[in-house]
Amino acid sequence: MAGGFIGGELGKRAELYEGRITAYFILACLVGSLGGSLFGYDLGVSSGVTSMDDFLKEFFPSVYRRKRAHLHETDYCKYDNQVLTLFTSALYFAALFSTFGASIVTRKYGRRSSIMFGSVSFFLGGAVNAGAVNIFMLIVGRILLGIGIGFGNQAVPLYLSEIAPPKIRGAVNQLFQLTTCLGILVADVINYFTEKIHPWGWRLSLGLAVVPATLMFVGGAFLPETPNSLVEQGKLEEARRILEKVRGTRKVDAEFEDLKEASEAARAVKHPFRNLLKPRNRPQLIIGALCIPAFQQLSGMNSILFYAPVMFQSLGMGSSAALYSNIISGSMLVIGALVSMMVVDRLGRRFLFIEAGTQMIASMVVVATVLALKLGDGEMLPKGLAVILVIAICTFVVAYGWSWGPLGWLVPSEIFPLETRSAGQSIVVCVNMFFTAAIAQCFLAMLCHLRWGVFVLFAGLIVFMSLFIILLLPETKQVPIEEMSQLWEKHWYWKHIVSRDPERRRQGQ
Repeated sequence: MAGGFIGGELGKRAELYEGRITAYFILACLVGSLGGSLFGYDLGVSSGVTSMDDFLKEFFPSVYRRKRAHLHETDYCKYDNQVLTLFTSALYFAALFSTFGASIVTRKYGRRSSIMFGSVSFFLGGAVNAGAVNIFMLIVGRILLGIGIGFGNQAVPLYLSEIAPPKIRGAVNQLFQLTTCLGILVADVINYFTEKIHPWGWRLSLGLAVVPATLMFVGGAFLPETPNSLVEQGKLEEARRILEKVRGTRKVDAEFEDLKEASEAARAVKHPFRNLLKPRNRPQLIIGALCIPAFQQLSGMNSILFYAPVMFQSLGMGSSAALYSNIISGSMLVIGALVSMMVVDRLGRRFLFIEAGTQMIASMVVVATVLALKLGDGEMLPKGLAVILVIAICTFVVAYGWSWGPLGWLVPSEIFPLETRSAGQSIVVCVNMFFTAAIAQCFLAMLCHLRWGVFVLFAGLIVFMSLFIILLLPETKQVPIEEMSQLWEKHWYWKHIVSRDPERRRQGQ
């Protein structure tokens, strides 16, 4: 049965889907997307806190002394400290491992349960970090934050993709990226002001993480479970009731039948992770679970998010100026997310990937060129070139904001069939967090040793990523989520892979 439901019947039923945008649907999307604010707030706040003098004096005095020694000169290496980078990366290593537990909770108990569990863990992490008196407490707090992010990032994109009608699924799913970007921007603004509060401003920045966690937990109490998940759990009557309420109509027979057939296939799969290795699921595994989440981090964007204030200070800006520049780049990320929401279901995923790739490559080349020509040990970057550098980084950030940022979560969440969706999303989060942690741990050392060459490296990686999208990703806009596997059967390359599946051949697919 697994795999058989995705054939012709679905193609006929998808045209019969009915529904409208209801207040209940909007509320569900807004509360669900708050998960992104947890991820975003942490990305933004950790980058600013690690550049604050009071924080460095408290926990990393050697870095503070090196920073003061180089106060009047630029130095690529002044922040190169592996324990300091562990403060950032520990969260993502924790998220990497917690996502497998999240997969079990998400599948057995629903997307809503994972979202609420993640909010509790994130709340505890924020509280521990705010009260930290040693590095051990900092790392424990970061691990709790990471567990929360692992659960939230595993469940929220699935939740949004499943509850959305096919025609606007792209825009709805990107609420996760929008709230992530807003979380980053809010954290940047908070860091700008708390940096002036001595000596405990950094505690306020870290402690305010409990606010989005509280909002998500309280909102989660009123959050409906997705009909897909309820059907998967065998709660058919409740699933239909929620589907009718979310769609605003009782005429949901076609969509509900598709959900039931998809659920039957899902229940037939006893080992969803092992099922991902079958030929019919190979395209989703390679594209959605492995390559896109890895590429999202290898673009170099998170190195900028993590260390923009540190990087700007290394390039000769003062602490406040560096945090101010971070607010500008954070605003660009929000603008990019809004643009993506407006055009993703009209222009499509491939167009945004390819256009933004070109823009990001050009931006990285400009950054590398300016640094190679004008920045050296003991030489301040001229103000005019510093402005060009900030503009180039903002151009890079806004392009990422409408492409790899949101689409890196949207595409994987929509291409997996229901029977492997939770397992697939776990691998997505695991791969994403692994490369996020690796970049967080390695970037400052890379900046120290490769200097401006690190940006050339990222430009080269984006060239490869763009070619991958051009050759191997089919367009998924407005394709019903239950019909997605038909794309692989028609693709010039993937059709040769999925045709090898013995079960598909037996069913005459």
